[in-house]
Amino acid sequence: MSKGVYTLTREQKRRICEWITRLKFSDGYASNLAHCVNMKELRLHGMKSHDCHVFMQKLIPIAFREMLPESVWSALIEVSLLFQIICSMTLDVVKVQELEDKVATILCNLEKIFPPSLFNSMEHLIVHLPYEERVGGPVQYRWMYPFKR
Repeated sequence: MSKGVYTLTREQKRRICEWITRLKFSDGYASNLAHCVNMKELRLHGMKSHDCHVFMQKLIPIAFREMLPESVWSALIEVSLLFQIICSMTLDVVKVQELEDKVATILCNLEKIFPPSLFNSMEHLIVHLPYEERVGGPVQYRWMYPFKR
């Protein structure tokens, strides 16, 4: 069976892991992700929820640009931008309305690329996030990060 277009080679995984070990963040922005890199297995492990949040919003667009086909990378960018808009400190009603209109398309693009086993009910909850943002206001008033730290 052939590998998916989203699969990275061992060399690509090594390059990403090395890149992550060299990343530096300002104090309080994210933890030291170098501690989460396992160079033997070429994997990330033990990331806290906020680190995953930073990885999803800020690092995926940079890390995988040259390594993945355009269709895969653009789908990941759309998800990353969705979460950047939803998690921003200010609410831009126009952008949120645009997200509501195209969130189903974003999920369809992901479903075209990734196997069905990746998707369960949690992935489909993304459809409701722009509406919740519009009705509930900025996310910092509704999420758990201030209480977890």
